[in-house]
Amino acid sequence: MHCTGQTHVGLVRSNNQDILDYGVLGETMQYAVVCDGMGGANGGNIASNIAVRVIVERIKEAVQDGHLKSAAQHVLESAMAAANFEVYDRAQSDVQLDGMGTTVVAAITCGRMAYISHVGDSRLYRLHENELIPVTRDHSVVQEMVESGQLTEEEARSHPRKHFITRALGVSEMESGEYDELELTAGDRLLLCTDGLTNMVEPTLIRQIIQDNTIEDAVPALVQAALDGGGTDNITVLLLDVD
Repeated sequence: MHCTGQTHVGLVRSNNQDILDYGVLGETMQYAVVCDGMGGANGGNIASNIAVRVIVERIKEAVQDGHLKSAAQHVLESAMAAANFEVYDRAQSDVQLDGMGTTVVAAITCGRMAYISHVGDSRLYRLHENELIPVTRDHSVVQEMVESGQLTEEEARSHPRKHFITRALGVSEMESGEYDELELTAGDRLLLCTDGLTNMVEPTLIRQIIQDNTIEDAVPALVQAALDGGGTDNITVLLLDVD
């Protein structure tokens, strides 16, 4: 079991408000966190950095205390809530940062289980038996329209409001993320990414790249595909292999 990731500013933005962190927690555990900041150049960068720092700190503390395996949901929800509070508090203390926030998708793998929490439209996919399966559900206006039957998935990809998210860390006092658990199979791969990838690259191509390459080669290939697709946003890609 191993992971690797990459972030890229893209071809249009002047700064990168995406941030990622990942690592090994033990022989059978690893973590991965991806954030996409919002709220102006400074605000978005600050929000995503705070969120990743706090979430990773909380995860590592839980591992050291031996709480992770028995209380993964509580660990992730409290980590998200703590990150939300720190981003919100920072925004309230500085008028120039008012309204800043960040999306986040975080995963902890422990043996053949994945524990996942997310807010916003950064996503987690599972590649299982050559099928790319969405695990997270976007917290966005267009996702709600798809679920209500107002839009098809294809129409949602080009909808003018596709960037409008309905939940993010740091924009309100209370937020603890949406939690999921996933039982994994040997050979599965998990993809965590920001919308700089999914808005630029069709799911069929994402699946093909992940399926046909090692994760060390697939990560830069996915970033390049997003650049080839226009690169209009920051791009962040993180892949985890399941042995």
